[in-house]
Amino acid sequence: MDPLGAMRDRFVELDDVVAYLDGNSVGRPLRAAVERMERFLRDQWAGRLIRGWTDEWMRWPESLGDRIAAAALGAAAGQVVVADSTSVLLYKLARAAVDRAATEGGRRSIVLDTDNFPTDRYLLEGIAAERDLRLVWIDTDPAAGITVDQVAAAVDDDTALVVLSHVAYRSGWLADAAAITACAQAGGAMVLWDLSHSVGSVPVHLDSWGADLAVGCTYKYLNGGPGAPAFAYVAARHQPRLRQPVWGWMGHGDPFEMGPGYRPATGVRSMLSGTPPIVAMVPLQASLDLLEEVGIEAVRAKSVQLTTFALELADAWLSPLGVSVASPRDPGLRGGHITLRRTDFRSVTDRLWARGVVPDFRAPDGIRVGLAPLSTSFAEVLTGLAALRDEASS
Repeated sequence: MDPLGAMRDRFVELDDVVAYLDGNSVGRPLRAAVERMERFLRDQWAGRLIRGWTDEWMRWPESLGDRIAAAALGAAAGQVVVADSTSVLLYKLARAAVDRAATEGGRRSIVLDTDNFPTDRYLLEGIAAERDLRLVWIDTDPAAGITVDQVAAAVDDDTALVVLSHVAYRSGWLADAAAITACAQAGGAMVLWDLSHSVGSVPVHLDSWGADLAVGCTYKYLNGGPGAPAFAYVAARHQPRLRQPVWGWMGHGDPFEMGPGYRPATGVRSMLSGTPPIVAMVPLQASLDLLEEVGIEAVRAKSVQLTTFALELADAWLSPLGVSVASPRDPGLRGGHITLRRTDFRSVTDRLWARGVVPDFRAPDGIRVGLAPLSTSFAEVLTGLAALRDEASS
């Protein structure tokens, strides 16, 4: 009865893994990605060499960005670009936003939360030190996540930027992005969403939210592969007024002019800096083919079924063993993964990996069960949670 069961055959078979429960860290490779890579190396790289840039490669950052926007982000064309890593793009967008806010309105504080992904926090700490800004911390519950009321209490007339994750990396909490965006904007601030744990798993509606900025990776639910390039969203209304700080030749209005002085490209292409990672974009094309075929709503429907099933097994098998659930029970407040906690779960994770059951450990005591709807089966969840029960009982 798995509505997307047939999609599993599109992925490369796993040799020594009996249950892969970490699709929210690194997604599995598609067979089509392997085929596309082989064709690219032979026909485009070897066959066209430098001519590939004028054939199509120069346009890939924007054309792939438009595909992600339509398939997974609820965004119109011309607002998403694929380039760099999530960290680099988050830095570019955050710096551009705070610089504009300081110039136009004198605002000098950034609102962020204590349990956001470490890179997000570290980058913002660095930007604050670099630009002499003030950080306003929201203390979030690691078993839950950010709320509208918390944001409303933190934003004031000095707030330049609010930076949050749509789905919390630890608990899977699904933030009310539309309401939080509206709340922050009503206070005069911009919002930068990190979509890394939601894109390709949870429907995102950036345009209808009235979103300002967003970033996200493509190697989790989008199956782009380790180190696959990230994406940046800049709402069309902001593009003429934001200038990112890493000025490189690919973000220039005419990259081959090679002249003095920097003149940024128009539109979202101005977020580029150096040469785009063309080879790393190839697997992403195959993944987008599949997502466009299935549709994000079908992916979300199965995601809710998978996480609900995992919670049922956890309640029946693991709660009696002293395991607690550190994720929302309400599927409307939950992304694509759940976190289970017990003090010895670091060593339990090591034993599970040795058995071919691969979840993710998150300090200090959490096993994160990441369920990718296109590649994860219900039988796989059953097998994996049964192994966790056995190891937790030993």
